[in-house]
Amino acid sequence: MTAKVLSRFASPLSASDDQMWAAIIVRDPDFESRFVYSVKTTGVYCRPTCQARLPLRRNVAFHASCADAEAEGFRPCKRCRPRDPTVAAETIAKISAACRFIESAELPPSLNEIAAAAGLSAYHFHRTFRSIVGLTPKAYGEAQRHRRVREALMVSETVTSAIYDSGFNSSGRFYATAQEAFGMTPTRLRNKGDSEIIRFAIGDCSLGCILVAASGKGICAVLLGNDAQALLRDLEARFANAELIGGDAEFDAMAATVIAFVDKPSDEFGLPLDIRGTAFQHKVWQALRDIPSGSTASYAQIANTIAKPKAVRAVARACAANAIAVVVPCHRVVRTDGDLSGYRWGIDRKRELLRRERS
Repeated sequence: MTAKVLSRFASPLSASDDQMWAAIIVRDPDFESRFVYSVKTTGVYCRPTCQARLPLRRNVAFHASCADAEAEGFRPCKRCRPRDPTVAAETIAKISAACRFIESAELPPSLNEIAAAAGLSAYHFHRTFRSIVGLTPKAYGEAQRHRRVREALMVSETVTSAIYDSGFNSSGRFYATAQEAFGMTPTRLRNKGDSEIIRFAIGDCSLGCILVAASGKGICAVLLGNDAQALLRDLEARFANAELIGGDAEFDAMAATVIAFVDKPSDEFGLPLDIRGTAFQHKVWQALRDIPSGSTASYAQIANTIAKPKAVRAVARACAANAIAVVVPCHRVVRTDGDLSGYRWGIDRKRELLRRERS
């Protein structure tokens, strides 16, 4: 009686029974932390990757956690030890600690120094770091220095002081990679649009309020929401030093084209774009634009497309940073299990956009 009462309050499972059974058959490590399964004929519960003999499907039940399985009266398997940290979890913890080590170092640490701090050989650490993070330790360190430059540019008196304060030993090395890293020159980034003229228009569309903005190069923002003033504040924060002006008749016609595209999204958008972001973000956003209208892709699939299979979370962050809604179709990205996941402009808008594309 007690077990049945407890099971009513068990944590929800994040995958279907068929998906979990398929994971058990192939011992899929991607499901390692998502569920455990019990076998009623043995009275034990196991990880999805347990190497024990495959049980009969009719004897298997699924549980969201070890606690849920034990509440039903099952005991942990002595072979796969589901309560112990997985090897993968321990490795990820070491790599996460290495990332923090790199981020906190004033000067770029050597590969041997980072590997020693992680307790791994340099060769094994380098290979493991790249497989999990999607970058080499050196590239990750350089990305962190670029991040510090980005932050320093907002407060430093000169671009040069920001470069050296961020750990670069030479301005020449920094400038060699700055355009690719930032998508714009350091001075332009520091000035947050200084000397630029950004035209914009705010109106209504079928998804609520919409703000369309463009620089001299092309559309630089398409923002959606429920509050016109909030959209304007978002634009002002993005281009704090630019001159923001209301659009004229020519710009209003451009904005109308964007609104029509939002109302009926497709694969064709004929207006020029001014997409601003890091090199990694640009790769993700281009991959989004390559997803056909009416189709979806998972964050993991996008990561594979850009040859960064372990950078799934970074892909999700790039999607969230997208400022050109619908035109750069981050609404076409879903979770591996098909769930819509989050959407910067609201999950209801995401669902509606996908419905329109499929109708």
